[in-house]
Amino acid sequence: MTIRALHVAAEVFPLLKTGGLGDVVGALPAALHRRGVDVRVLLPGFPQIRGGIDAPRRLLTFGPVFGASIVTLCAGRLPGSEVRAYVIDAPFLYARSGNPYVGPDGRPWPDNHLRFALLGWIAAHLAGGELDPRWQPHIVHGHDWHAGLAPVYLAMHPASPARSVFTIHNLAFQGLFALDSCGALGLPRDSLTPAGLEFHGHLSFMKGGLCIRTV
Repeated sequence: MTIRALHVAAEVFPLLKTGGLGDVVGALPAALHRRGVDVRVLLPGFPQIRGGIDAPRRLLTFGPVFGASIVTLCAGRLPGSEVRAYVIDAPFLYARSGNPYVGPDGRPWPDNHLRFALLGWIAAHLAGGELDPRWQPHIVHGHDWHAGLAPVYLAMHPASPARSVFTIHNLAFQGLFALDSCGALGLPRDSLTPAGLEFHGHLSFMKGGLCIRTV
């Protein structure tokens, strides 16, 4: 059986890179592909990513979700690579110039919890076989806090047999948000415990990746 693996990340070299995360996501899926793994990458539609994917095509459009009235899931290939990529085209959340995580004032975008919850949510629904009927991963591999809710939403999805892996690239950034964000993210309040997503009075995306359905 050929293993099918979905890598979920906010960056990928050469399209978008702010640190080592982009390098790993640019190199690891390609290395796995050369070893026979059926590997794909899921990325948010930041301008640098959306404009750099080879041969993009629309899979489906839906919404509203996570504050975006329209979300389009596109499929293509990473440039100069055989690795296939899914791109979440949600202009309300991602069509912003400059740094993907902070605004012109140097502060994190106030809706980052929505922007990256959508990334994890779509990963879980791809794993459930709902968004691309021709491909469903066995493994969902989340990278850094941006993908931390992918294992959480996967655990909430009763139809998906996929398992999850989570890799920390930079422990300094943990995706901490107000506890009352859980309602907007569709997370049950009983997940906000020290054994779950709560971390010193905050909701932690990274802790979700570490503690929920990891193998």
